[in-house]
Amino acid sequence: MSTNVVTFTIDGVEVKSAPDKTIIQAADDAGIYIPRLCYLKDLPPGGHCRVCTVKVNGRPVNSCTYPVAEGIVVENDTEELNSFRRNIIEMLFVEGNHFCPSCEVAGKCELQALAYRLGLLTPQMPYLYAQKELDATHPDVYLDRNRCVLCGRCVRASIHLDKKNVFGFENRGINMRISVNSNDGLKDTDLTKDDKAMSVCPTGCLVVKRQGYLTPVGKRLYDKKPIGSEIETKTVKS
Repeated sequence: MSTNVVTFTIDGVEVKSAPDKTIIQAADDAGIYIPRLCYLKDLPPGGHCRVCTVKVNGRPVNSCTYPVAEGIVVENDTEELNSFRRNIIEMLFVEGNHFCPSCEVAGKCELQALAYRLGLLTPQMPYLYAQKELDATHPDVYLDRNRCVLCGRCVRASIHLDKKNVFGFENRGINMRISVNSNDGLKDTDLTKDDKAMSVCPTGCLVVKRQGYLTPVGKRLYDKKPIGSEIETKTVKS
């Protein structure tokens, strides 16, 4: 196994990494949080959301797909980049129909947590109030497209972890939506509530039925610590 190490900086902090890692992987290992939405450790990177955008030597790149290299200068926690991220999160809110106070995923929703972390309290863009479909045909799960942010996690998890092909994308642009491999909805797919695809959704789009509101307020994932805290507080071994 190669012992090669590359050294670079993130916001002036020296980071050492194996050369086969991406910037976001190296940052996680170093205890530096780069905001993300479509990226998940155990899935192939999708590069869909652009929330993890950083600057490398002054040029914007996706940190989930961009490899580390010796001597690169990475900017992450800057007002310019955080403003860009706020705009993305805001657009995701106004393009969908997110009613956080009544959502059973409130408190553990990554979209909601990112809004809090980045200081987005209320959108300034007009809401689209788009007509979105809810698929509740499956006996154990439901798909609420009102909350979908098109991260593609369920698509990649179904293919790479569950070895199925339940989810996909259809249409383009503002009309893009998550689809399933059945003309009659989730009930005719081989999806189960225990599939990995059901546990990777960052919002309340994919939900297991009869399990809402199980965790009381104050004990939910992001009630006391902001998203990314688990990375920033980890112990980095030398």
